[in-house]
Amino acid sequence: MPAKSGSHRVARPASVRPERASTPPRRGTGFGGPPRTVVLLGSQRFDPSLGASVTKLRVEGRIALITAGWQERESEDEELSAHIGGNTINLRLHSRAEAVFRADPTFHAAHRERQELLRHKQDFYRIRLEHALEAARVIRQRAAPETIHEEEAASSIAALRELDARHLADCARLHREFEANWDVANRSAIAEQREEITEIMKDCDAVAIAGGHVATLVNRLSLFGIAPLMGGRIVFAWTAGAMAISDRVVLFHDDPPQGQGASEILDAGLGLVPGIVVLPQQEERIHLDRTDRIRIMARRFAPARCLALPARSRITWAPKRGTLRPPSVGTEGEVLPRASSGTLSSPDGVLELLEDGGHGLVGTSKEEL
Repeated sequence: MPAKSGSHRVARPASVRPERASTPPRRGTGFGGPPRTVVLLGSQRFDPSLGASVTKLRVEGRIALITAGWQERESEDEELSAHIGGNTINLRLHSRAEAVFRADPTFHAAHRERQELLRHKQDFYRIRLEHALEAARVIRQRAAPETIHEEEAASSIAALRELDARHLADCARLHREFEANWDVANRSAIAEQREEITEIMKDCDAVAIAGGHVATLVNRLSLFGIAPLMGGRIVFAWTAGAMAISDRVVLFHDDPPQGQGASEILDAGLGLVPGIVVLPQQEERIHLDRTDRIRIMARRFAPARCLALPARSRITWAPKRGTLRPPSVGTEGEVLPRASSGTLSSPDGVLELLEDGGHGLVGTSKEEL
């Protein structure tokens, strides 16, 4: 797809710092805290690059696989395992959830009710959002002095942010109420599965999170409390997997099979990589020449950076010292400051959507988040 002229400029250059991949991870690292390193990758379906990233970071121990986004096909991981050397174990989060639901039908019924409430909230949020996005488009096309245009564009962005914040707050409230009412972590069927997963993770040096159905993936990751178990380990994630570990899961498609293609927030993610909006499979979902859409998206989610990950792309996030906090959504839906910040480095083919409607390759540099 054609790009805006000058769009291949390097975004936000900083001093160059090579990726530190010379020291292998220590086996048996304790839990808690942030992951040691997170590598976000482009789609692995047709031209996989995960194996090269595993080799580059010298992962020598076992890799835990998370393929819950594949749902019923979760166990069909032979090709994925072979691609990264075969020393893997699948955490089977989807099948474990099904086992929990069978063992605890009362909890299953409550879980379905909560999911139905979330779907209703998503529907009503989407209705308001589509109207707000259409209003922003119409306002942008109206003839007016530039100062008026800028003021009205800012008002449009503020309206979108308010809708996003309200939706995140609604989701967070429903999750808090569900956790409190059902004491999720201490229900015997769930506690048993969590103990098994914890034992498995003690012998794993890395985690690989595949894509698939992002809502299912986020749900299973949360149900089994996976985020703290990634502490001190290397995490590889792609497509829906990369979306699931960001602060906010943003669904997007300029030309979807149905609907208007309004980019919408699904829910909070695990928050392992703060300060970015992950946009996988950009070559299939975003028209980079539609500068109005790019401009609105970049401004709407700022100061978070909108990073598009086409096939074969990769970027690494490494934390500073600090402790991992759970997804940080305030009562009003705002994304709160985190205790653990970090740096982005070693980008390859990653595009950043810019607030002027253009896009740029992320530079080969260390960048603070």
